[in-house]
Amino acid sequence: MAKDKSRDIDFDIRFFESVLRRIPNYVDVVEILGGLYTRQGRIADGLRMDRRLIRLQPANATAHYNLACSLALSKRKGDALGALRQAIQLGYTDFDWMLQDPDLNLLKHHPEFQQMLRQLKPHS
Repeated sequence: MAKDKSRDIDFDIRFFESVLRRIPNYVDVVEILGGLYTRQGRIADGLRMDRRLIRLQPANATAHYNLACSLALSKRKGDALGALRQAIQLGYTDFDWMLQDPDLNLLKHHPEFQQMLRQLKPHS
């Protein structure tokens, strides 16, 4: 079963790469490829797609969040915190996901990350 899923992801990647070759600024495809690359462990390729998406949509809070995740997975803590800060400034507010997102594990004990969580925490 795992091999089937891997083949499905490989197929999807090849498909979306072919679409992107024909339509280089297809925002949805750039975002999908970033996620597929990351799921397949191709962190550098995912990071490249995240950066490309930011160039295409600089005000997209989720794109900045995904960039933060790719940077954290690349062990670039300072850059990841900066991208996450930008995501929040642009309106990213999914506090619960930030708490559990494994892509951000590198940041979870960092004081600046904790401050961002306090800033976003829903008030009860």
